[in-house]
Amino acid sequence: MTTQERMVEPAMGDSPYLSLRQAVRPAIFAHFLLAEDRERARQLAAECEDLLFLTRELLKAAGRAGILGAGSLGAGSLGAGPLGAGQGSGQPDEDGGDRQAQLLGAYAEAGLLWAKVVGSTMALARALLDRGDWDGVRRLASFLAGAGEGSTAEELHIQLGKAVWGTYREPLEEISAAMPPEAIGRAIDALRAVLREVPEDVPDRNREVNRFLPPLAASVHAIMRDQGIDIPYSSRVEHIATGGVARYPDIVKLSLDELAAEFEGTCHRPGNQ
Repeated sequence: MTTQERMVEPAMGDSPYLSLRQAVRPAIFAHFLLAEDRERARQLAAECEDLLFLTRELLKAAGRAGILGAGSLGAGSLGAGPLGAGQGSGQPDEDGGDRQAQLLGAYAEAGLLWAKVVGSTMALARALLDRGDWDGVRRLASFLAGAGEGSTAEELHIQLGKAVWGTYREPLEEISAAMPPEAIGRAIDALRAVLREVPEDVPDRNREVNRFLPPLAASVHAIMRDQGIDIPYSSRVEHIATGGVARYPDIVKLSLDELAAEFEGTCHRPGNQ
């Protein structure tokens, strides 16, 4: 493999904005949104059309870069030197130099267009958040992560997390150590929804959910005590109520499931129907 080949091949293979399958995935989803529901999609039409246009221009620029790159490799005037020196003469080849300049320009254009595609994808994701389409936002974040835009995907996850927390703010703010059964049920449902809908990589997701568990457990424990239920030794309700899992946010789902099982078992005992 020549030096020129080593220069061009990694750029072609490793650059995410020149990967056809990765580049068109947001556009495929935009087409899906437009076709899924024409009436509702009018709100997203501008974002979708922008994304489709930018993806089309990106593919054109990537195609030009690919053609120029292939032409550079096949041109007899290009030698092994990275600056395209002619073979044997030791003098720069003007045609090779021009082609290399065009190739670099095409890559630069593709890079700028990729940035615009990412920005347009973010705008579409914000529109989906406003519509409450959390699955759509997750799909766009997945597309971006798969294309190497990890930090942008993480930002989408954070925005999604804020939207989910906002949706369940009311039942979460009602959580206390003295809740009636109806409020306990709503709190459990809300916390489960947060764990289900907020991506795992959102900072402090588990820790935030974990801080609601002690008052929730205290409410469950109070109901069990008021009903004269013998609490088995294996139960962790009292342990959780006293903050015993505060330092273990990684097991928050397990702790919540245990509280839910204890609560549901209490509610379904004979005489509590």
